[in-house]
Amino acid sequence: MKKIYLLALCFGLATSVAFAGNPDRQGEAGAAQLLMNPWATSAGLHSMNTSSVFGVEAMRINPAGVSRFNGTEVKLGYANYLQGTDIAMQAIGVASSNGKGGAIGFSIMSLDFGDIPVTTTAQPEGTGGDLNINFLNIGLTYSYTFEEAVSVGVTLRGVSEGTSDVSSFGFAVDAGVQYVAGENDEFKFGLSLRNIGSRMSYGGQGITVTAQASEGDSRALQERSFAFEMPTLLNVGASYDLLTKAEGSKNRLTLMGNFTANSFGRDQLGVAAEYAFKEQFIARVGYRSDIEQSELTEVPLYDGLSAGASIRVPFKKGDPSRSFSIDYAWRNTRVFNGTHNIGIGINI
Repeated sequence: MKKIYLLALCFGLATSVAFAGNPDRQGEAGAAQLLMNPWATSAGLHSMNTSSVFGVEAMRINPAGVSRFNGTEVKLGYANYLQGTDIAMQAIGVASSNGKGGAIGFSIMSLDFGDIPVTTTAQPEGTGGDLNINFLNIGLTYSYTFEEAVSVGVTLRGVSEGTSDVSSFGFAVDAGVQYVAGENDEFKFGLSLRNIGSRMSYGGQGITVTAQASEGDSRALQERSFAFEMPTLLNVGASYDLLTKAEGSKNRLTLMGNFTANSFGRDQLGVAAEYAFKEQFIARVGYRSDIEQSELTEVPLYDGLSAGASIRVPFKKGDPSRSFSIDYAWRNTRVFNGTHNIGIGINI
């Protein structure tokens, strides 16, 4: 009965989001930082590992996967977003399980826009200073794995955007579920609903203007900022492991498929594959494409291809679950020179 209730809940969430938006609303949402992925492992798969992601990176993709490991994991992530724009992503995350099915996680992600000079109508060439832009989101996650191989998770995230005189703040919630089946847990299914949050709007001295009153006096007037919604989306994915270690093989090949329903854009469909040798040398590749592309909607930023690799050095021979890892990912884009991710992690 628990499985029936859980699947019914997932189906209800999926249908409510899948029909909530359409491509005509593309570009109307804000807080686009919530759609960016600073983690190299999942970025190499175009964030399509909804069913198999675990640990720290699950806080960005599917919070149900945070409890899919034992011990404590610490990760640092850096991404050169659209190489040539001087935009960078930095992230740090910590996840820890209690050994009884539960796990908690904490993550921080920020954006660095490089040096942007301050210009005004009086000084169009620049005032000599740079804009102080702050884009930050902080997440707190709890996940639990039941004995029936079903895990659930939820992330509460605070979203902050602004400059020194204009700012906006909001809250978002991510929820997800993962299901594992098979004699060697080779089949996995995952569903996550992301970025369900409050409407955000900007305020501050930066949107205050000086107007001339009828009496000849000057008055400061604050303009209203139009509120915007967060980019809510639904991910549904499945994966299957081939050549598992339980069958006596040192190799693993995982095939993945993922569907994304965007409330403020076109839906996406993709496939990916990951190959691992002794779980120490891992290579991955993915391809994702928008569904029903047309001339009336914007061409997607990413052209579909992604790839990545990881090296895991175990602290103890024969135990890759306690290791130091280095990850890299690349995603091709139709403009600039792609997005490059690099990360390091420690599992203890």
